[in-house]
Amino acid sequence: MAQAELKALWQALEQATTLLQKNLHTSFLDAVIEAGEDLQLGIRHEDGLPDAATTAKLKALFAPINLRDYTPEELRQALQLVLVKAITVDGIQPNQQVTPDAMASLASFMVTTFMPHFSSAATIVDPTAGTGNLLFAVMNQLHTATGSTLHGVGIDNDEQLLGVASMSAALQGLDVELLHQDALANLPVTAATLVVADLPVGFYPVDERAKQFATAAKSGHSYAHHLLIEQSVRMLAPGGLGLFFVPSDLFQTEEAAGLTAWLTQAALFQGLLNLPKGFFTSATAQKALLVVQKPGGSAKQVKQVLLGEFPDLNDRAAFAQFVDSVHSWAAQNLA
Repeated sequence: MAQAELKALWQALEQATTLLQKNLHTSFLDAVIEAGEDLQLGIRHEDGLPDAATTAKLKALFAPINLRDYTPEELRQALQLVLVKAITVDGIQPNQQVTPDAMASLASFMVTTFMPHFSSAATIVDPTAGTGNLLFAVMNQLHTATGSTLHGVGIDNDEQLLGVASMSAALQGLDVELLHQDALANLPVTAATLVVADLPVGFYPVDERAKQFATAAKSGHSYAHHLLIEQSVRMLAPGGLGLFFVPSDLFQTEEAAGLTAWLTQAALFQGLLNLPKGFFTSATAQKALLVVQKPGGSAKQVKQVLLGEFPDLNDRAAFAQFVDSVHSWAAQNLA
């Protein structure tokens, strides 16, 4: 796909979203949902809206776009660019913002490293799915890399964000089940091949529910990201892989003792890789990719935990060297 054609799709979606937001007097995110559904299914009207002038402009924007000319990944990329604008327009809080594509690529690389024979019947879960961008990017990338057709499960307690995810999944033709619930409320999945999540950082307010987890704080509120890691491992099938974007100081806080104690008993701690500092606005915001596996199946505790830092993705030589070093590590620890 030429860059110009991808740009044409993104601009059509962005302009349609802006038109609908003004004409329907709605949020930018709700207008994104409407624009995506109108592009796929045709322009719909409710209570006389959108009006005739807006409808004519939408038809002109969508007329040159043939969705069959785009791959699912190209459709996701165009939608992501529109969603980035929503961050500014709607003032979306950091925990709900779009996960950068580079992070999805790093997660997919770890999957192919730890699971070179990825199953074509795999289920991938994101317990904090939001708009689905991370989940869908990993699904598309793994399909390209392995040929596997994946079943995705996205969980979130924000109905509006799941509305965007539903529209996006339909537009891309992905096999995805979306669950509107608190991911810690009950166990929605019990045999996932893979869990991937950009975990929200903060305290979980439901103390009674938190007490059901070994990673709960001894007093006061518990960290949501600690609980979500534990819940995610519960969702995995034996040998399943968990990939979590977490604060880079995950194991350095006062509350880390409970997480560490649980991790050594209930999961296989396989890696912790810091993301490039350039990804983040400050050192305190820096994240790392935590790699764990559920005991069982063919999984085993690696002799040497994979530690280090992803290089700047723009430094091709450094990234090639990093990939080679991971392959060498895998040959020694995963063979």
